[in-house]
Amino acid sequence: MSISRPALEHLADRIEEVLARHRVPGQVQGGIVTPRLYQFHLATPVGVKVSKVTGLSEEIALALGCPDVRIYRANGAIHVEAARPKPIPVRLLPLCREARNVPAGTALLGLDAQGMPLFVRLPAPDVVHVLVAGTTGSGKTALARTLLASLAYFNAPERLRFILIDPKGRGFGPLAALPHALGGVVNTPEAGAERLAQVVGEMERRDRAGISAPLLVVAVDELADLLQTGGAAVESALTRLAQRGRQAGIHLVACTQKPTAALIGGAMKANFPVRLVGAVAGKDEARYATGLRDSGAEKLGGKGDFLLVAQGACTRFQAAWFGPDDLARMIHENECAWARQAPALATPRGAKTRKEKTP
Repeated sequence: MSISRPALEHLADRIEEVLARHRVPGQVQGGIVTPRLYQFHLATPVGVKVSKVTGLSEEIALALGCPDVRIYRANGAIHVEAARPKPIPVRLLPLCREARNVPAGTALLGLDAQGMPLFVRLPAPDVVHVLVAGTTGSGKTALARTLLASLAYFNAPERLRFILIDPKGRGFGPLAALPHALGGVVNTPEAGAERLAQVVGEMERRDRAGISAPLLVVAVDELADLLQTGGAAVESALTRLAQRGRQAGIHLVACTQKPTAALIGGAMKANFPVRLVGAVAGKDEARYATGLRDSGAEKLGGKGDFLLVAQGACTRFQAAWFGPDDLARMIHENECAWARQAPALATPRGAKTRKEKTP
């Protein structure tokens, strides 16, 4: 359902009224409407403290008639974000069908604040491994499924393989039907430790042979539970893969609802440069999950409302939904496309490939 321009202008007037009432000079100058939220761009005179505006978040939320607002500074302006009363669903398959010339190893996450498709390319030097964090109901496991499904959509099984580790056995279960999945879903700590040890062995084999194909994505749901039940063996394997997996074409996608300093501290934190953070319980969890002081992750709305955190910057986005019925449809649509993709050759790293001449 769309919103009229007069209605948006009314909301902008309410924001300006709150600022004027508290003697904070500022004016709304444009904004963006996304399927999930309204974003207003607020211009203030030089010298006005940003903290004065952020300190009015409760008053602005009350004036707009919404549970909460997220206020932050970016690109030379202050942004006020409020959730739409009736969000418009974002579905993965239509976005994938419209995408063109997607590089290998790229996943489609959803729509950013400008309504544009948001991609993340795992082999990129500033990505490599991805941590997905958020409380129950934030949509973190659904986002991980979306990430993996979109990877499968754009990459044939010969070019991409999955290892699925899910202690609960429910989050990644549907993805076992993909031809990219190796060995079904691992759902016990003992089997998880054994499978991770096998992946470490594969990494060492690839290092000796100097190869990095096909891409191998190790997806872990409930990372905290796996670390607690799997013990030192699991922690050691995950740390080694996080530190050395990139050169061998091995990437981690890990989900957790407990983004504590103990879990994502030290070596683990340094090797997850990209975080996908949904709603968290409070400011401490938001700081641990994003690595930033005032990300506003504690004010996200849940149900696929996420921040992409990379290189110290936040991008808010609405995760695309990949439902149970979409899996069979995707497999049917892509069987021919996957067959047309040439198998990935195990090319030694650093070796030059010969370019064919075109007529």
